[in-house]
Amino acid sequence: MSTALRICPLCEATCGLTLTLDGTRVTGARGDRDDVFSKGFICPKGASFGEVDADPDRLTGPLVRKEGTLQEATWEEAFDTIAARIRPLTETYGPNAVGLVLGNPNVHTMAGGLYPPLLIGALRTRNLFTASTLDQMPKHVSSGLLFGDPFAIPVPDLDRTGHLLMLGANPLDSNGSLCTAPDFPGKLKALRRRGGTLTVVDPRRTRTARLADRHVAIRPGTDALFLAALVHTLFAEGLADPGIPLADRVEGVDDVREAVREFTPEAVAAACDLDAATIRTVARELAAAPTAAVYGRMGSSTVTHGTLANWLVDVLNVLTGNLDRPGGALFPLSATAPAPRPAGPGRGFALGRWSSRVSGHPEAKGELPMAALAEEIETEGEERIRAVITIAANPVLSAPDGLRLDRALGSLDLMVAIDPYLNETTRHADVVLPPPPPSRSPHFDFSFNGLAVRNQVRFTPAVVPLEDGRMDECEIHARLILAVSGMHGAPPSAVDDLAIGTTLAKAVTQEHSPLYGADPEAVAAGLSGAGGAERRLDLMLRLGPYDLTLDDLLRAPHGIDLGPLEPRLPGLLRTRSGRVELLPEPIAADLPRLRAALDAPPGGLVLVGRRHLRSNNSWLHNAPSLNSGSNRCTLHVHPADADRLGLADGKPARIAAEGGALEAEVEITDAVRSGVVSLPHGWGHDRPGTRLAVAEARPGVNVNQLLDGSRLDPLSGTAVLNGFPVELAPLP
Repeated sequence: MSTALRICPLCEATCGLTLTLDGTRVTGARGDRDDVFSKGFICPKGASFGEVDADPDRLTGPLVRKEGTLQEATWEEAFDTIAARIRPLTETYGPNAVGLVLGNPNVHTMAGGLYPPLLIGALRTRNLFTASTLDQMPKHVSSGLLFGDPFAIPVPDLDRTGHLLMLGANPLDSNGSLCTAPDFPGKLKALRRRGGTLTVVDPRRTRTARLADRHVAIRPGTDALFLAALVHTLFAEGLADPGIPLADRVEGVDDVREAVREFTPEAVAAACDLDAATIRTVARELAAAPTAAVYGRMGSSTVTHGTLANWLVDVLNVLTGNLDRPGGALFPLSATAPAPRPAGPGRGFALGRWSSRVSGHPEAKGELPMAALAEEIETEGEERIRAVITIAANPVLSAPDGLRLDRALGSLDLMVAIDPYLNETTRHADVVLPPPPPSRSPHFDFSFNGLAVRNQVRFTPAVVPLEDGRMDECEIHARLILAVSGMHGAPPSAVDDLAIGTTLAKAVTQEHSPLYGADPEAVAAGLSGAGGAERRLDLMLRLGPYDLTLDDLLRAPHGIDLGPLEPRLPGLLRTRSGRVELLPEPIAADLPRLRAALDAPPGGLVLVGRRHLRSNNSWLHNAPSLNSGSNRCTLHVHPADADRLGLADGKPARIAAEGGALEAEVEITDAVRSGVVSLPHGWGHDRPGTRLAVAEARPGVNVNQLLDGSRLDPLSGTAVLNGFPVELAPLP
């Protein structure tokens, strides 16, 4: 028996684990008490690492479709097939005949952080679809418009804030999202212990809401109205004060004052199903707190006014003087972020540089709405998508109208998937390229370190060596890039060498770069690492803000603490003005739509999703210890609604909306407010042709089948997955 360290890749908390090994088999996992970030915290997902790692349904080698069925093949045969079939398609129909789909687990791997941008460049396609438009794109868009950079996302300074206003988030179950914080529950409890205040705005009395000082049970989908009323109250009562130096770095405060003039607490109260006095109290408490932060997540993003809600979150942080200050909302600085440049105007952030072919959806951050993928495949015409590459994605379950997408994927000329499973999406693939289990891959969090509530850096090498016949995940990505770019047969190292050369050629000419004036060949020759991916990581660290190398990380197996978050304005701003632009034109143009919502009648039942501590969308439902107990796909209904509709606990009900109808077991609970029902996301494991034995035994139903894809937040293209109307009836 032996032990090894590993960063958990199963959610955004990125906790450090100590694994117990029997030879090459992971037999246990516990929290790493010496980890500089997580300090021993672990959740049930991390504890299941060994079970997930050894899942017998994981594919162990490539599959290639022959005579209509997927059959085992060699790696050479798999990449030969891709190279032989994709190039004729792009040469005949153009690069946009290929669509690339990136899923949530993609950002939890080192390969997923390094290679997809190179794959997009090799394909030259504009048809990029990711899980962001099912989740977080409104935050990217609002940050891009406010700060000029869609990745400049402020996070609450959880360890120092005195007041946290949280909307549509349940970190006691999710472990946090767009806010990387191991032991989020412990941090909230510490906030309470030091005399701080936690206010949770959520239509459900979640575990997080039960911990709060104040739970505001808002009507789903009205977060933007509620936030606009808070902003209105700050102005009306003379409480808006960005303070120095923030006031000198912001423009548009008076424009925002005028823009929210109609959103009084009384005006929004009926739509939000809240009383005006509560709204005013929340605003006053926020303004009075010595330090405060406003934080919104999935419940305020995947709604009709998702981008406006995310914009208003940071408007409140600005107007209360809490943006970019300790104890407020600060911008993390990752060890692999480019070294800070001198402050000054940037290029800004633009929306709609191109549009989707069929419905004309504008791109956001280079992506098109995932909800548009099916129509882009089905609709005949020039540049129709004829081939799809998916990487760790299961949009048949995660996107609206999975039945339609299911049919569309089955009609493709070619589908390639990098995925460890045959799931509801990859069962349609012509070639499946399975990465090895996480224990056999190195780990570095490129994305989540840029969202962390404390600056730190950690790297863990592969815990056990690759088995014979398995291929490293980074090599799989590199070979795929070569196969689609006409360089099939070249060594995979060519991809990394090209990336390193291109990066260095630019870095040595930039005066603010740590490698300004250096010899690119000498720097490249001096990079360390076991393979091209680690050499690229070493280069990114050398170009970063902390004067680090990969060797430094290897000498610190529990990580390196880089200190608390610090103010970063104005240096990170990339707006054309060089200032925070508080009322960007696209936001102003969307506000009339929010004003119209003031007069919209509340209507009948609406549906929201929910997260369970032992779940992460669809990709952990095949682990027995996670797909069990209270992690059930049931329909939560308030007792008053159940009584009115004749529903019984434990009995089936029919849920219907514009996308279709489902049958689910009713679970009567007052944890959900009246007028709202809740069904979890990521279920529906009942299609033939998959290899997910545990998930198939408890399939649940796909809540997104209730949607037809027509409900989108127009600024971000994000699917409306929460707060949409449904009809409910008992079944015999």
